[in-house]
Amino acid sequence: MTDTVATTPAPVAASPAAKKSPAKKKLNASKVKKPGALHPTTAVMVTSAIKELKEKKGSSLPAIKKYLAANYKVDPAKLALFIRKFLKAAVANGTVVQTKGTGASGHFKLPVSDVKPKKAVVAKKKKSIVNKVKAAGTPKKKKIAAMTIMRT
Repeated sequence: MTDTVATTPAPVAASPAAKKSPAKKKLNASKVKKPGALHPTTAVMVTSAIKELKEKKGSSLPAIKKYLAANYKVDPAKLALFIRKFLKAAVANGTVVQTKGTGASGHFKLPVSDVKPKKAVVAKKKKSIVNKVKAAGTPKKKKIAAMTIMRT
């Protein structure tokens, strides 16, 4: 006794919430931000090290590394390549002067910058104001006379 009755499912009214299923957000590798370093760039660290060490003949590479390890809590062995690279580039473009040695070895100083005092700009009195006053006081008869001569 099997009744074969064709049953069709009743149409289900789609709710607005069911249509808009929450889309999963995909994180792209380019959008994921890496946590920033806890120290400034190598250039900033090395130039501040040279400035703070204030050595007469210039700061050596080991002295710079010791300063960075003490003040910025970085591993100088890991940053050694970047420090040498910066020193070579800085000597080439003139931001650091090498007093002794070649390449990244030797002593390094910051260049002495001659600070020249700016000259005080003296405001000049304008003489054009006096000329404008005289021009305003001239009679207009000359202009009218010149206009009438041109028309005729």
